[in-house]
Amino acid sequence: MRLNENTKILGKKVILVPYEEKHVEKYHEWMKSPKLQELTASEPLTLEEEYEMQRSWRNDDDKCTFLILSKEVFEETGNEIESLIGDTNIFLSEDEELTGEAEIMIAEKGFQGKGLGWEAMVLMLKYGAEFLKIQKFCVKIGELNEKSLKMFSKLGFEETSRSTVFKEVTLDKSVDNSWIEFLDNNGGNWDVKSYR
Repeated sequence: MRLNENTKILGKKVILVPYEEKHVEKYHEWMKSPKLQELTASEPLTLEEEYEMQRSWRNDDDKCTFLILSKEVFEETGNEIESLIGDTNIFLSEDEELTGEAEIMIAEKGFQGKGLGWEAMVLMLKYGAEFLKIQKFCVKIGELNEKSLKMFSKLGFEETSRSTVFKEVTLDKSVDNSWIEFLDNNGGNWDVKSYR
């Protein structure tokens, strides 16, 4: 999405940056993992297809993505590729209201279960509500992905449907002022800056 191509978001433990060409090779290596493919409902892509996907994410108005950096590693190394631990996305659709389908992935095992996914998702939800003017969020999670189901439940999302065919659960959350305040109080302290 062009709106966020020059935006970085600084949190307490993470930094969100736009997905650029320089990140593609590491991202492609992650997505060779059958486990990550299963958790993200993704198909394996060739490296060239991954570059095409990155360009699509950059140019399409209905997709917003940020890559997640470990703030601690980045402050030690100054290297985005070494600091890269995952991504977070929003797919936009408009029916009666602007809806964003949110996703989160912490691909680097050593950074899982440390609260970085929580903070990155909170920051992305805030960005979606405040900058993209999303009125409702939804997530689609594999029914066996208990960690994600638990996290989004803690974020106030409620189950709205379950697909036995796709083996996934859909949860929704409408945006209102009290929920934004909840995000602010639960990891949503941020500094939005120019990426360049």
